Amino acid sequence: MRRAGRVVAEMHLAAARAAVPGASTLDLDTACREVLERRGAKSNFLGYHGYPAVACVSPNEVVVHGIPDGRVLEDGDIVSVDCGAIVDGWHADAAVTIPVGSVDAASQRLISVGQAALAAAIEHVRAGHTLGDIGHAVSEIAEAAGFSVVREYTGHGIGTQMHEDPAIPNFGRPGKGLKLRHGHVVAIEPMINAGSAAVRELSDGWTVVTVDGARSVHFEHTIAVGDAGPEVLTLRW
Repeated sequence: MRRAGRVVAEMHLAAARAAVPGASTLDLDTACREVLERRGAKSNFLGYHGYPAVACVSPNEVVVHGIPDGRVLEDGDIVSVDCGAIVDGWHADAAVTIPVGSVDAASQRLISVGQAALAAAIEHVRAGHTLGDIGHAVSEIAEAAGFSVVREYTGHGIGTQMHEDPAIPNFGRPGKGLKLRHGHVVAIEPMINAGSAAVRELSDGWTVVTVDGARSVHFEHTIAVGDAGPEVLTLRW
């Protein structure tokens, strides 16, 4: 899983380099695809319930599951890239929201809060901490900043399958829910909206957007409960 995680981190780096004004969302998927091919890893997104790409590429008001296509990124956009890899049967999965060119202060603040919410949640990936601790950490930071947390979509366990039990909501009560044990591996993925928490799925059966058209960010890491605490497997360095 560490090896798969390094591939995913490299996919994010390639996508960030490709996310320039004038690039299409399909260009970002292509950048991720090239990393998989170069590293000899498999995609866990491509073909998943019929999904047609190796990455979900979700600009601005798209919360998750954006299908890469000819949509062109413009200066000031933000774009979330969610992707994964399989190495020797073991999975890793992560997401990042990338600023395109020069973004405004409100979008940069939304990105910063998303990063902070994920970092706070990761601190609870320790033996004896609970899923409620993780979810509460996300919602506490997001809502204190005046943003809202998407409730319909969650993080998850991960291992020999991309999506395993348990589901990990981005809200909860401290001390409640499943207690983590050494060796557990989870994917935590805050989805935070600048406006309302309400979302809807488009007719393609995949793309999820904010109902009010406000921007959304998505951050995710695959993290193991290690001997010394959280071990983030999807970091490049």
